[in-house]
Amino acid sequence: MRTRSKYIFAAIIVLALAIVGVSLLLNQNKAPAIAGGGLTVDKPGNVNIRILSAIPVEPWVRESADKYNAENHKVNNAIVHVEIVTMDGLIALSQWDKDAFGTLPADADPLNLTADQKKSLENFPTAWIADSRYLVELANVPYKSRLGRDVFLTDGEYRARPLAISPMVWGIYKTRSDVLLKKYSTINWKTIHDAALAKGGWAELGGDPSWGFFKPVIPNPQKNIGGLEAMVSAAGEYFNTTRIDAASIGDKDFQAWLLELMKSVTGLGVSSYTAEDFALFGYSVGDGGLLLESDLLQNMQGMLNRWADNMVITYPDFLTWHDFPYAVWVGPETTALQKNAAIDFEQYLLAAPQQTRALVYGLRPANPAVKVDAIPESLFVQWKDQGVQAVIDRTTSMKSPDRDVLTNLLRWYELNVQ
Repeated sequence: MRTRSKYIFAAIIVLALAIVGVSLLLNQNKAPAIAGGGLTVDKPGNVNIRILSAIPVEPWVRESADKYNAENHKVNNAIVHVEIVTMDGLIALSQWDKDAFGTLPADADPLNLTADQKKSLENFPTAWIADSRYLVELANVPYKSRLGRDVFLTDGEYRARPLAISPMVWGIYKTRSDVLLKKYSTINWKTIHDAALAKGGWAELGGDPSWGFFKPVIPNPQKNIGGLEAMVSAAGEYFNTTRIDAASIGDKDFQAWLLELMKSVTGLGVSSYTAEDFALFGYSVGDGGLLLESDLLQNMQGMLNRWADNMVITYPDFLTWHDFPYAVWVGPETTALQKNAAIDFEQYLLAAPQQTRALVYGLRPANPAVKVDAIPESLFVQWKDQGVQAVIDRTTSMKSPDRDVLTNLLRWYELNVQ
């Protein structure tokens, strides 16, 4: 009797455990999956991510995205589809600054959004490929004030990481470059400054009087991030340092020197010039200027086709560059699955095959295992006789300035040059 009672008791326990197990399993299947750090979503068979891409790197990124999508990559068993949205870096910065993409209200519960709130987030960017880390730093400013935190990180899994590098270089027509080198021995910011201020123009510099005055092109920092990088580079050379602080920007002598330089620039009020402008319009654009290396390399053939005088590339002593950081949005406006999908696409772009493909677009790989002359189609191979260097070994790289320096430079430009 006692033994029979034991069996009955054991059977009751087993039945109870089975009921609990089935109940948990059914509830788990009914419950939505919670994406940590993001919105509550059902487990999807597909996940879409939206990437804002800077214009100079967009052709390479879009080609890579098309290939990635065709290969049906999966994250957490969901097929990832990447949408590339081309957007100028300064326009994107303005959109972030105005919160035009529409972040959630501070009191919104990401787990219980209204239908309208969910719909408003359908096109929210999952990640941003900016022209430069400068832009990412500036984009964080309003959100730091509004939310008390950065929305693009500098460390951790979601930190902004460079995808490719393209320095700002001097591109000057060879006929003009030869004259400047004969007079000044080198091409640097002092050379550009002094040549631009020569009252006798090219005749005083030793060139053809019919050339008129030396016309340098430097991007307008309000229209092209290269203009901000140019001012940082000029400050580095002026103070002979790789690190610029707010006190340097406030130096009166430096401001007077920089003002002379910036006021001498061709068409500064409208200048967001690229190398394509030189390829299309030749000397009417200017005699040369500070241009993005990848942009210059992509337009070398066009200049050679239209004008007998091709450009010579010279690297500034104090180098600044576009590093095209891949910055993942860390707020609750995107799901954890979307964030992880964005990281997967980032790793795809940084892998050797896509980094090698970047050479065709004149971009220096961020992956150190890929050399710039790795393939014959590399623009670094094609235009090596025009001065492009496979390894930049004679320049001093500028340290990334902090947000105060960047905002002070832009404010100085607005008040004194615009």
